[in-house]
Amino acid sequence: MIRSTDEEARGLGRALVRATPSAALATLSADGFPLATLTSVATDSDGAPLILVSRLSGHTTNLLADPRCSLLFARTGKGDPLAHPRLSLSGEAKVLERDSEAGRRARTRFLARQPKAALYVDFPDFLFLRVEPRGASLNGGFGKAYELTPADLLTSIGGAEALIEAEPGILAHMNEDHADTLALFAVKLGRREEAGWRMVSVDPEGFEIAAAGELVRLGFEARAETPDAVRGELMKLAKAARAA
Repeated sequence: MIRSTDEEARGLGRALVRATPSAALATLSADGFPLATLTSVATDSDGAPLILVSRLSGHTTNLLADPRCSLLFARTGKGDPLAHPRLSLSGEAKVLERDSEAGRRARTRFLARQPKAALYVDFPDFLFLRVEPRGASLNGGFGKAYELTPADLLTSIGGAEALIEAEPGILAHMNEDHADTLALFAVKLGRREEAGWRMVSVDPEGFEIAAAGELVRLGFEARAETPDAVRGELMKLAKAARAA
């Protein structure tokens, strides 16, 4: 039974997309049969999935011929895998030109989350694709099924141009000068071990930190559209983490 979509479902759906480092990618082959592969994932500023693919791969050939695809994001853990949240997002893959603003942003955000991709990101056969969501099926666990729209999944970035422009500087500042605060976030708010956490992206609704291939998404109390607003929200979270 499909439940009515509420803010809790929207938040879980967005968190699954933003804080899952890899996903199963389904594409359509020329013969009409689906092909499922595994791909590393990042997100654009608004939360749309970004993938880096090689023209030598079968899924890339499929996507360039037919951009319709699906990405399965799953949160893993102990016990029955079907008891954990997962989201199947359907959409269309759009090629991002490397020298465009969107292409440069995709490269920066992808490498922040997937630093090992620096070994091949600039090979001539690789390209970035942005998956424009058309909808998603969310299963938050047994008996918790929802259908989400693009508006449910994406973060509005209207008015947040200053934040998007300042993102690389914010990440560099936090990672170089506030590594202790990031560790505090991970341990006290993310329930993780202290393990060299880095801030890898920030948007109007929150940010992600990463360590040892793991991602944690933390949300802001209030929407933040400017660097100053982000600073204020981070200070609130630091206070909450110390209190915890």
